Amino acid sequence: MAHSDQSHSHQPHPIPADAAARRAVQPVICYPNETLPVPDLALYRAARTGANKVTEVLAEPREAACFEVPAGHFFRITSVEGPQVGDLNLWNRDDLSERFYSGKTRALHGTHITSGERMWSSFPYLRPMVTVVDDTLGWYGIDEFGGSVHDVIGTRCDPYTGNLLAGSQYHHCCHSNLTRALADHTGMSLKEAEPHVHDVLNVFMCTGFTRDTGQYFMKQSPVRPGDYLEFFAEIPLLGALSACPGGDCSAEHSSDSAACFPLLIEVFAPAEGRLQDWQSPKPNGYDQSHGR
Repeated sequence: MAHSDQSHSHQPHPIPADAAARRAVQPVICYPNETLPVPDLALYRAARTGANKVTEVLAEPREAACFEVPAGHFFRITSVEGPQVGDLNLWNRDDLSERFYSGKTRALHGTHITSGERMWSSFPYLRPMVTVVDDTLGWYGIDEFGGSVHDVIGTRCDPYTGNLLAGSQYHHCCHSNLTRALADHTGMSLKEAEPHVHDVLNVFMCTGFTRDTGQYFMKQSPVRPGDYLEFFAEIPLLGALSACPGGDCSAEHSSDSAACFPLLIEVFAPAEGRLQDWQSPKPNGYDQSHGR
């Protein structure tokens, strides 16, 4: 039976003579996005003018809340009492198998998203679920540590990793909060709901990768009460937002001691006639049958 030679597994290997030349090779963008469909932000923003609020829900600290958004409506997530980050899941309201695909969104737009960029759905649909139309933290950019805001890097804090690393049994991780909220909203059991919970958009969270070790880091969010992130719903949505137990994530992301605050979700209907020529995007047009 083939096996690895463990006796040499930790021994350093010599640096090749052409190491510098190999490192100096210029990178190539994996998914050039110049051909992506361009959202009509002028249309969306015009439709937002005069829009009427139709509902709101509060995600309480260390808990999550579900909300529904019809296609062609807007929703806004706002920090209302103190600096707070949130973990956002999105599904097609009429088919939970279509859900937010953070990895492909990251590949198409980068590690963090802002106005004019989109959250894309899972295969085989791969279409825009929402377009970001307004971001009060868009000024932040990328800081000296490589950090930025609204990331599609992190998966969500969860009790399984906590148990793996620290032997903890913490029940208010964002994964747990999202699972409970989805179960309560749909009538599913926790066991049925949990597989639908997926990697998130970390709203307001400031994150990046360390330059020396490539590790995922978080730092104190620049969010302040009144800051918001606003979206246009391209398809009918069921959303769930968890007010992270880490608060502004300046020190911890699974904690009962961090200062935590609620997050407000508001849904707005566009003024009548403002979107009369707009159509919801169709699922991806790739034909599987030709590849068989």
